[in-house]
Amino acid sequence: MRINKIFGELSFNQKVMEERLSSETYQNFMETLHIGKPLDRSLADNLAHSMKVWAIEQGATHFTHWFQPLRGGTAEKHDAFISYNENGHLIEHFSGSQLIQSEPDASSFPSGGIRSTFEARGYTAWDPSSEVFLLESGHSKTLVIPSVFLSWTGMVLDHKTPFLRSHLALENSVIRLQRLLGNRHAKRVIVHMGLEQEYFLVPKDLYLKRRDLQITGRTLFGLPAAKGQQMEDHYLGTIKPKVLLFMEELDQQLYRLGIPAKTRHNEVAPNQFEIAPLFEEGNRAIDHNLQIMNLMEIIADKHGLTCLLHEKPFQGINGSGKHLNWSIGDNTGSNYLEPSASPLKNITFLMTLSAILLGVHKYGGLLRASVADAGNDLRLGSNEAPPAIMSVYLGSYLTKLLEDIEDSKAFNEKKISEISLGIRRLPMIQRDTSDRNRTSPIAFTGNKFEFRAAGSSQNCSESATVINLMLTYGFDYVYKELSIMSGDSKQNALKIIKSILSNTKDIRFEGNNYDDQWVIEAQKKGLPYYKQTPHSLEELTKEETIKLYKNYGVLSKTELESKKEIRLDHYCKTKINEFKTAVNLCHSQILPCVEEYISEISDILLKLKELEKESPAMQDKLEILLKNYEEIQKSINFIEEQLIHLSQIANFDAKAKEIHSKLEPSFIQLRGLVDSTEKIIPGSLWPLPSYQDLLSRF
Repeated sequence: MRINKIFGELSFNQKVMEERLSSETYQNFMETLHIGKPLDRSLADNLAHSMKVWAIEQGATHFTHWFQPLRGGTAEKHDAFISYNENGHLIEHFSGSQLIQSEPDASSFPSGGIRSTFEARGYTAWDPSSEVFLLESGHSKTLVIPSVFLSWTGMVLDHKTPFLRSHLALENSVIRLQRLLGNRHAKRVIVHMGLEQEYFLVPKDLYLKRRDLQITGRTLFGLPAAKGQQMEDHYLGTIKPKVLLFMEELDQQLYRLGIPAKTRHNEVAPNQFEIAPLFEEGNRAIDHNLQIMNLMEIIADKHGLTCLLHEKPFQGINGSGKHLNWSIGDNTGSNYLEPSASPLKNITFLMTLSAILLGVHKYGGLLRASVADAGNDLRLGSNEAPPAIMSVYLGSYLTKLLEDIEDSKAFNEKKISEISLGIRRLPMIQRDTSDRNRTSPIAFTGNKFEFRAAGSSQNCSESATVINLMLTYGFDYVYKELSIMSGDSKQNALKIIKSILSNTKDIRFEGNNYDDQWVIEAQKKGLPYYKQTPHSLEELTKEETIKLYKNYGVLSKTELESKKEIRLDHYCKTKINEFKTAVNLCHSQILPCVEEYISEISDILLKLKELEKESPAMQDKLEILLKNYEEIQKSINFIEEQLIHLSQIANFDAKAKEIHSKLEPSFIQLRGLVDSTEKIIPGSLWPLPSYQDLLSRF
């Protein structure tokens, strides 16, 4: 079926609203979306009635407020479209108040100390800027209402609320600066994002035989396959029929939901793939990405596959990330990161670049913290993803242009025209003279920035919020400097830009970010370098972070402290689950297998001895196995002792650092012992499906 025939058929989109709502209701709702007009009760009732009628016509029986709790993933509680009328009869009902707000039991969602466990009340509130859609499951459908999630006291318990607040702060900052520059047409700021999603597919039957994959999302043990990604033949290779069938169904379901899936291809590692949509407004792009991740897992299962979204499911081959492509513009259609024929617009282009550089220079550590978790720690800096140092790549042509601005002694109309001409030539020349730097965590790619450090399983609201706030900080700095200067605003703006470019050189890097020399150089420059989550998350409660979030009304000090606690708790629980799973696998499967093979070799050696023959090779193998067996047992004992000790540590920060300093090295040692043992034992005896099996079925 043609895409345009099914696109958006499961979403209560603008086209559906225009057809079903009265012109007055539709116009009022558009004003709510675009100029922040309050959503009054009568408007909500009209919208709710139209949504209910539309949803029921499509076969829906329930509705749910769909939100993004701080534990990760999404959450939903389904309620039927039923109520009693005044006569006590059951009727199909859905009111404006039900649309706007719901009250799920919030006791089991993490709050980081914001409330006590027995205080269960939490509220979801409809986010009108994100499309309502239908969720299909079997023969039923549910009306899904994207929402924010707050505690009874109004404290933030989700990822969406800070993002929406950061967007508002950015909008206010940009419009104020544009007014100072004489732009009266910009009234609304639009952040566009495109989220490229990487993932693995493995055969479901083998997945079900790997308890580590099922519990932790990654293989805790596994000898690298003889053929991994070294031939580089999987990248953009022919998509195998089984995978293509999965991709085709995924695309079809995404189109029905109004999600503009654009690109699908093989990635670098075997069994690794990528999907990328067209650019959308940021809030919608994040919601759509969460839907994509959910659908990938559901549809993979239907095809006898399992979708792995962990950042590092297999050791020795590339892990999976999520590239956040980000740009900013306004209601006039301008993209502030796109060159223009207008000198004034090109001043905006340079101010936007400068604001980003200023933000990364000031809050690079915070941006690193936004992608910090146990899974992403295994990927960042491993010659497959950017290092844990935030730097910006601009390309040789743009770098030269900025250096020319830095070297300029004065800015007159002639110089402004020269700069504008250089910027206008940027897209054409950039392609010819500057390659794309895939090693950079923050790269300018023509008319947008690409943030490449996010992990594949992560909600990009966190990173997008930080990027919005960094840019807001940068724009406000420009505004404050510009507002106290007299004379020509364009010349003054260039003077400020020149100063910013000079002061932010440390975070601009055009070379290979994978090179160890860059790490040394970056540390000499004093750039934040956090290899592990426990240290990175300290950025969340630094005084300058608290001031940034508080000044722009995004999060309070208490909410930031709770966020840090929740994320440290999640890190600890993730790692403890891995350690416990590893120990259990050793006890239940690996050590019994080693015992069996030791017994088998011992029997053979005894028979050879009876025949007065010897096998030095087999004797050596037996000695290695006996030694490994003892060392594995010692490692298990140590990990178990440490886990008991860990359970007595209440402070999450101390617990996380103990995990990193003591338990993680012990687990790495255990993995090395198990993997070297797998090399000796025949595949017919080894209890876990091998990497070779998992990565070569298609």
